[in-house]
Amino acid sequence: MKEKSNVLRILKESLKAIKKEDSISLRNLSNQTIHTASVSQDSDNIVVAVLIYSLSKIIERKESYKTKPGWDRFYTGILMEIEHSIDALQKDKEEHLRDHLNVLRKKIEGVSGKLKKYIQDVFVKARINKASRIYEHGISMEKTSKLLGITMWDLASYAGQTGISDVKLGRTMNTKERIKLVEDFFK
Repeated sequence: MKEKSNVLRILKESLKAIKKEDSISLRNLSNQTIHTASVSQDSDNIVVAVLIYSLSKIIERKESYKTKPGWDRFYTGILMEIEHSIDALQKDKEEHLRDHLNVLRKKIEGVSGKLKKYIQDVFVKARINKASRIYEHGISMEKTSKLLGITMWDLASYAGQTGISDVKLGRTMNTKERIKLVEDFFK
């Protein structure tokens, strides 16, 4: 795992934010992880970013689901898996970390009833959202879609709606612009 200390910090702060029901902090923590995930293309960082973002969306709308059957068990299970993930990281047990992250993902995806449909939708949208952020960092659309297990079509569609594909960072200057830049440099 790359950036172990950063992931550990993200998980610890996420645990606090979940307990405070602070969806904005969770979203910010997820965004912090995306930069590292984009640079390192480390799947563990990507998984953490998607999971934390998914949890931010769930916590954001929890009022409508707090009274639904299964919420308490879901919420307790989420906290427990994050605590186990933190413990595994602190003990340098990367395989255990991946196991706990996988269980956390399954808990998010495996809820029942109306809560299940909403959470599954959130999880799919979270993967697409985080894929767009990685794509925005300059990773190819094909590589990004493979990293997050989404179709290039979904990523392209989302990137087109958000304007991410219009960012000028990846475009080169034409010859006249380059010459002017060099001339200005030597003035």
